[in-house]
Amino acid sequence: MRKRPWDGIVPAEEQELYRLAGFGTPVGFGKRPALLVIDVQYRTVGSDPAKPIREAVREYATSCGELGWRAVPGIARTIDAFRRSSFPVLFPHIAPKAAYDRGQFADKVPGVMAVPPEGYKFVPEAAPREGEVLIPKYQASAFSGTTLLSHLVRLGVDSIVFTGCTTSGCVRASVVDAASLNFKCVVVEDAVYDRSQVSHAVNLFDMASKYADVMTAEETARLVEALA
Repeated sequence: MRKRPWDGIVPAEEQELYRLAGFGTPVGFGKRPALLVIDVQYRTVGSDPAKPIREAVREYATSCGELGWRAVPGIARTIDAFRRSSFPVLFPHIAPKAAYDRGQFADKVPGVMAVPPEGYKFVPEAAPREGEVLIPKYQASAFSGTTLLSHLVRLGVDSIVFTGCTTSGCVRASVVDAASLNFKCVVVEDAVYDRSQVSHAVNLFDMASKYADVMTAEETARLVEALA
């Protein structure tokens, strides 16, 4: 078996307990997957791929710095596979917040209110094309208070592939909601990112155990292309 992102972080004996209890059974794709590209904006990676995270947060407090930029090639690879296979690509993204939209998360993390307008622009490698669905959101889950579910139903989607950020935040919240709605879920391990590598790994393990299949961008792309 190949090395998983959580190996060396989640103890082997704990992983074994999950396997003994039957967690982590693969569920695969349905017949019509959709791709979610969540929050891949300059506010989550910073403007300079070479800038370490400690410097990147001085520009945007919400940035994951080089940890985010490392995931961009995997995100681009996954987007390309979906587009070439004519499966839907949707872009849930953080919308600028007015004072009355700040909500509990902004109280907990005040830096989300201090992002300048250019921080909300999409990273070019993961930017939407004309005709692709944009989903402005104000909460962690891409389903919370948005039109996402309506679009998925209209498009006949039965499974969802997740990319973007953060692994422990908006990605996880969206995966849990999608699984609760009985969509098959896949998280692309090298196309999601977080400011904490421990949190990234532990949340991938937890999602793989309970809510989603976790696989690489290359594995995902091959499956999508074969399905098409």
